[in-house]
Amino acid sequence: MTNRRELLTAGLALSTLAVPAAAAAQDGGKEGVMDRVARTKELRMGAVAGGAPFTYKDLSSGEWKGFCIDFARDIAATFDAQLKIVETTWGNAVLDLEADKIDLFFGMSPTPKRALVVDFCNSLFMSAFAMIRKNGFEGVNWVDLNDPSVTIAVDVGSSHDQIVTRLCPNANVMRFKSVDEGVAAVQAGRADCQIVDIFLALTMVQKNPQLGKLVVPQPSYGASTNGGFRREDRATWRDFINVWINYQKNIGGIREMVIRNMEAIGVSASTIPEGLDL
Repeated sequence: MTNRRELLTAGLALSTLAVPAAAAAQDGGKEGVMDRVARTKELRMGAVAGGAPFTYKDLSSGEWKGFCIDFARDIAATFDAQLKIVETTWGNAVLDLEADKIDLFFGMSPTPKRALVVDFCNSLFMSAFAMIRKNGFEGVNWVDLNDPSVTIAVDVGSSHDQIVTRLCPNANVMRFKSVDEGVAAVQAGRADCQIVDIFLALTMVQKNPQLGKLVVPQPSYGASTNGGFRREDRATWRDFINVWINYQKNIGGIREMVIRNMEAIGVSASTIPEGLDL
């Protein structure tokens, strides 16, 4: 009996053999991502070393882990391809896509500005912005944070940076290259709080309960977690990823991979706030 993966792989092989020249012509002579992955059997994914549970590098084994890694591994397996991880940052991911250093980056929130230069797939899931407060800081709502006396840590160029820039223009914002640098600022008392995605926040507090209290600022705002791709004339690669997302959502695959990775780092599924679209 032929299974889903065999059918997909057979279809990809036929399409790759049938139209390589026409496809390259449509993309200005440059080989499309889907054609390159099918030909080379290698899928290049951008990943952030300190981005658990999205992506992270295990310090003891050197192995890349996280639910976005699992997403990409499943996609690569459809092509019988190997997954190659290229280390990047949240802020540099768009540049790496433009420079053709990576084929996809999962964990990117679409914005109109980003959409000017890269393409996005459908939403993997909806998340929420959370705040990790240092001990002694009592801010709860966004209005509490929008004050010159409040110092907020964010990682530059991220969706965290963008929401703070929009909602807290009067605050003192410290922008760091990585989430980990923002964590250090809160621990040292240089920042009153740090704004991050709820999944990052749950992971950070699990690793270091003394870091501070986790609060979802009210009103609750969220961000869609998507995948970003280098823009091409043909939408074949994006369309394929959208089919993969829809299929995995229908069978509960995305939720399963997210929950499995959260529990692997000690975060119980019961601590994930209700209302998140998994």
